[in-house]
Amino acid sequence: MGAADIVPGVSGGTIALVVGIYERLISSVRAGSSMLGHLLRGDWDGARRWFRTVEWGFILPLVAGILLAIVTLARVIENLLHDYPEEMAGLFTGLIAGSAIVAWRLVKDWNGLRIVTMAGVGVLVFGALGLREGTSDETVAQVLDPALWAFFVAGAIAICAMILPGVSGSFLLVVMGMYGPVLEAVNDRDYATVLVVAIGCVVGLALFSQLLNWALQNYHDTVMAALIGLMVGSIRVLWPWPDGLDSTALGRPASDLVPTLILGLVALVAVIGLGRLGRGRSVTE
Repeated sequence: MGAADIVPGVSGGTIALVVGIYERLISSVRAGSSMLGHLLRGDWDGARRWFRTVEWGFILPLVAGILLAIVTLARVIENLLHDYPEEMAGLFTGLIAGSAIVAWRLVKDWNGLRIVTMAGVGVLVFGALGLREGTSDETVAQVLDPALWAFFVAGAIAICAMILPGVSGSFLLVVMGMYGPVLEAVNDRDYATVLVVAIGCVVGLALFSQLLNWALQNYHDTVMAALIGLMVGSIRVLWPWPDGLDSTALGRPASDLVPTLILGLVALVAVIGLGRLGRGRSVTE
């Protein structure tokens, strides 16, 4: 999940969905946010009850793995994206396509509403992503000297991508024009601004996890259809031509066609196989 969060157009939620821990993750995040809410209200008994419902044996190793992957793989993935843009884009396109197939199988009852929901979300995301020509702070204009509240809102929105398959938080920051300012605050050790971003992340994750958990509990198949549309629409960011992940423009297949297709196919098959393994394990558990 940590490695996926580094890549624009891919999120940790995609990996969680593929390996069969997505709903378990949402449930635990929601329990944690409920615990935090009771703590802020001074309800210690309620906080203790929610504390016991969080799967700490699941969440803590997961968070540790995410952080470790970000620290150790960020530079490697960055170099690969720079040196082999089309091939890496093909790899991630196959990953998202395979994830959409895995998610399709999680919908128990397809009907007209869910098909329309999937198609509508996919078209909307595909079109919205085309409003920006690039995917990095070098190609998308960044906000100059944003207000402090803008950092809060940016953190609250970007963190939602952590639990949504399809789009990464870093890409959302780029689209909002806040990637550069947030990165600058981190590099300059502007702790007050970083704290505001962190508070925004906590609030956004707490609120969105509650909503998403409720939606999955009550409208599981419709939500999954929407997530499939989100993943399919996000392929616009990952389309290898031109310029790999540095552009949302759509070009005709050109250079490095064979290795790009091979990597995409390998990723597709690997994700489907991993999805079957994850589904089998969840059934036995």
